[in-house]
Amino acid sequence: MDKESKKETVLLVDDDKFLLDMYGMKFRESGRDVEVCLGGQSALDRLRAGFKASIIILDIVMPTIDGFVLLEAIKKEKLGGDPVIVVLSNQGEQADIDKAKELGADGYIVKASAIPSEVLTRIDEIVKNKK
Repeated sequence: MDKESKKETVLLVDDDKFLLDMYGMKFRESGRDVEVCLGGQSALDRLRAGFKASIIILDIVMPTIDGFVLLEAIKKEKLGGDPVIVVLSNQGEQADIDKAKELGADGYIVKASAIPSEVLTRIDEIVKNKK
């Protein structure tokens, strides 16, 4: 991405504050603007209020509104602009991966199988492949 173009905005959605802080720092270091939402309801409220993101990274297992419900709402209501949506979850079952893709996720990364720098690299690949 050249420096003249608008900075990518990443929306991180998870119920784990430590992970939000860690990934938020990683994405900021990579030159992106980062917004974090602690849980699905918070993200849904922000997106329904008109927040636009280049990339939405969301967890599956969250209280109140899980990642599948959030993903479905984003797609059905056309929220967030036209973001690349990546699931970042410890749920590594093929059924979960298939369900996320059916609901419109552009990529799926199992947290336990990748360190933060690898997650960044894989998200960059997913974004590149979508363009």
